Amino acid sequence: MDKILVRGGKPLRGSIPISGAKNATLPAMAASLLTSDRVHLTNIPHLRDVTTMVELLGQHGCGITIDEKLGVEVDGAGVNNCRAPYDLVRTMRASILVMGPLLARHGHAEISLPGGCAIGSRPVDIHLSGLEKMGATIELSGGYIRASAKRLRGAIIPMNLVTVTGTENLMMAASLAQGQTILENAAREPEVVDLANCLNRMGARISGAGSSTITIDGVDTLHGCTHAILPDRIETGTFMVAGAITGGDVTLTGADPETLTDPIIRLRECGVGIDTGPDWIRVRGPSRPVAIDLETQPYPGFPTDLQAQMMVLMTLAPGDSRIVETIFENRFMHVSELQRLGADIRIAGNTAYVRGVDHLLGAPVMATDLRASASLVLAGLVARGETLLSRVYHIDRGYERIEEKFLALGANIQRLSN
Repeated sequence: MDKILVRGGKPLRGSIPISGAKNATLPAMAASLLTSDRVHLTNIPHLRDVTTMVELLGQHGCGITIDEKLGVEVDGAGVNNCRAPYDLVRTMRASILVMGPLLARHGHAEISLPGGCAIGSRPVDIHLSGLEKMGATIELSGGYIRASAKRLRGAIIPMNLVTVTGTENLMMAASLAQGQTILENAAREPEVVDLANCLNRMGARISGAGSSTITIDGVDTLHGCTHAILPDRIETGTFMVAGAITGGDVTLTGADPETLTDPIIRLRECGVGIDTGPDWIRVRGPSRPVAIDLETQPYPGFPTDLQAQMMVLMTLAPGDSRIVETIFENRFMHVSELQRLGADIRIAGNTAYVRGVDHLLGAPVMATDLRASASLVLAGLVARGETLLSRVYHIDRGYERIEEKFLALGANIQRLSN
């Protein structure tokens, strides 16, 4: 099993490109199940989760072509299997996204209850109750969700919690439903907007994406399209924090600053110098960051997927800071590993109290989930000595060639393969 070795102490300097967003790629790939035509997606990141989705679509009967630029073309004409098996779904929660498209186009879907990162309860009941409001029959047995409907019908669906995948699943299902569907308390994330743009290019009639109310007027059929995936705002934010924490000077190209308004504000409050252009962000780190309080919120608030990275920055900020996690109840699993590096962090409920220390010291650490693994790499970049990160398969799920990008910025980092 691969490990990543980091020798800290080098300010990051230079420029790197930002990859396409994993969290926009996976729903767009699932959307290809809604048509028998070909859907061509570009700016696709080379990630383990994308490979898993390719395998999942392939076992449904889709034809998959990957071009020389790592674009993916999905041909849904040959779909002959509406069952998503446990062996694939257990490794990636986003597999649940095939349920809405399969049900809408083929009238039934059988999906294993999903797995993925163990960062807390992420129930799929909102997906299921929404589909039931649209006329689907849902059964749960043997660890599988079995959904069926002759044709889904439009409905008004108030969601009691903001859920990104729930919004995406129901939006895809509603695109082929009879009549109008209104999603209330919908997720506003840029990835939801990107999926709506992709679906509209396929002939869907969706309005309001990016707001809390999304309206979908169902159509009889959808057609193929070409769609470029938006830049990954979480990868962007991770490298922004990396530049800041090492006192570096880093420029990120192919980025979208408009999707990172709140993180940019918060980093500036920490004393980080940030300049932006239409598709680039330049970050200049301070000699020592300023301690701030932080609370994760659904978009456009501060993203939970950047909480662990910001916590690392706060471990070196003189004084006290407070980080409140409002999205996932188990998203402090990285704290014990940061404590191994010398961080002064105390947990009380959903709040982390961080007292800045003079420096971190390298040590062996273990990744517990995708974003925690990124935070441990950041900690290694600034810690004295060597940090050896194990279970890096987590990081490969969401970061494309992370060690190569850090190497390009001058980091002392290498992947060790057994």
